[in-house]
Amino acid sequence: MSPLVAPADFIADPPAALHRLRDETLDPDNLAGYNLYLTAGHTGLRVGVADVRRNKFVVLEDYAPQPATSLAGQVQALAAQHDLLGQPGWNRVRLAVQHRHFTLLPAPLFRDGDEAAYLRLHHTVDPQHEVVRHYRHPGQEVVSIFAAEKALTEWFERIYPQQKLLHQTSAFMAGVVHQSERQAPPRLFLSVAPTEMTVVVVRDKRPEFCNVFTFSTAEDFIYYVILVMQELSLNPDEDPVVVYGDLMHDSELFSILRKYIRHVRFGNRPYDLGYSYRLNDVFEYRYFELYSLHLCE
Repeated sequence: MSPLVAPADFIADPPAALHRLRDETLDPDNLAGYNLYLTAGHTGLRVGVADVRRNKFVVLEDYAPQPATSLAGQVQALAAQHDLLGQPGWNRVRLAVQHRHFTLLPAPLFRDGDEAAYLRLHHTVDPQHEVVRHYRHPGQEVVSIFAAEKALTEWFERIYPQQKLLHQTSAFMAGVVHQSERQAPPRLFLSVAPTEMTVVVVRDKRPEFCNVFTFSTAEDFIYYVILVMQELSLNPDEDPVVVYGDLMHDSELFSILRKYIRHVRFGNRPYDLGYSYRLNDVFEYRYFELYSLHLCE
């Protein structure tokens, strides 16, 4: 059975809320004025809402993962008692799934209908429980091809037809490219989750490398970072590393980064977007992929 697959049960109780931050200007009776953004994976469910007119995030919610329950079960249980999730009428909806089962392909080589064949080189799809989808990166000549839980995909495409499902690496790439400058030195960006990290290297506002690595120790973690830097001729003493995700300033992972990388820092939220003061309760380098869905067409 694929590691993406969880039991197709539907829990009676919704996932526990870790953060539930809302601006008082949110108008639930006017969803056409807002975009809804969702991420789903082993880190749990995350919900963001952006005011279209003001280009501003006004909602951030984070729900704890429930590993024994399918993502579809978690999403539907949350939607059953949520005043926003599952409601129609949004201006735009984006859902990013989080896992390692994806690949990137140059756009000129991509052919509709061959997604499963492309992904087969990296992941064996279980057709009973998974589907394969793709997302074209605007302006980058890159197509992301990924597996997604079948029940979650069917729920999303039924509730939000014509909206887009994508992989979390697509959101992360869109965000870090947005943060980068033309003709700037190459820069390595990390998005760290428990036991998993996404590594993207950007050069001249174009992604040069993207992959997801699993790790069990801090030594594994720094090994992959240094390996990528060596493969791309980056220098740990000179080239900067920018960190996002679920780690703290005093964590073992950040400490080992500082030991081996001279120029390492936490990242900022995507520029050129507004954020409610309510969101100041969380560090800026967290929830970067959720915010970056605002940059995905």
